[in-house]
Amino acid sequence: MSLLALLFALVCERGLTQLLHLREWRWLDPYFDWADRALAGRTGVPVVLAAIVLLALPVLPVMAVAYWLGPQLLGLLQFAFSVFVLLFAFGPRDLKDEVDDYVAALERHDRDEALRRGKELLESSPSVYGLGAREAVEEAIFIQANNRIFGVIFWFMVLGPGGAWAYRVSDMLRRRSAFEAARQGLKRERRDLGSVLAFLHGVMAWVPARLTALAYALAGSFEDAVGNWRSAVDRAAAGGVLDRAEDLLARVGKGSLQPSLASVAPEHFDVATARGAWRIVQRALWIWVAAIALLVITGAAV
Repeated sequence: MSLLALLFALVCERGLTQLLHLREWRWLDPYFDWADRALAGRTGVPVVLAAIVLLALPVLPVMAVAYWLGPQLLGLLQFAFSVFVLLFAFGPRDLKDEVDDYVAALERHDRDEALRRGKELLESSPSVYGLGAREAVEEAIFIQANNRIFGVIFWFMVLGPGGAWAYRVSDMLRRRSAFEAARQGLKRERRDLGSVLAFLHGVMAWVPARLTALAYALAGSFEDAVGNWRSAVDRAAAGGVLDRAEDLLARVGKGSLQPSLASVAPEHFDVATARGAWRIVQRALWIWVAAIALLVITGAAV
């Protein structure tokens, strides 16, 4: 039933993109802001416990409903609930639409619009327009795919609707923390609320990031991707758990795409990298779906 719910949600998600702007869940912003004010200047174990509670409170009702529905009506109610939760867990915005909007702005030579669209993907302003921004956006597509799609799928298959929702809430709280720190010009302190939320999201992203990186390698140039994977492992001591996961996704994704860009003219490079990155993500998604289907079928056979 989980596989059917996943497939149905993926199909519906593409058809309901315009309606799903509601899934940005802005009501979580004041929820985080309230906790941030309450814990301002505090670090350590109390903040860690508070962050866990902050993450758990929106998730427990979803888990309770999923458990209560159980096998009622042959599992149809739980199937419908799973699809509903998945539709709101993917996101918060549609990654394909963002990539298409970014590419369209580049093709119109609309520099300001391209920078704005690139900022949405990067969750921050590109430092420069040109090679630096192109590489940053390319990496962001590979990273955001794990945040918005693959991580949700992984935790849905492991823990059901509650797992998918927990991953989305962890990402939304982490995003809000990063946005507020950037807006206020604050530096994240060790074991403050923002760093703890980033750590919790990094822990949840650890396994799906590596499975996604493997899918990127299979979806593109395996040899180049594996070479970049090794270099990411060599640098693994630097940064937090989330930073290391994102570095791995960016490096492996870029390696998988690199050979296909060899014949691209320099003036088309920005467009080609964005489109190519999304193609790798699409292929990786099909690899995930095929692998999940195989696991479900073989498990059912056993």
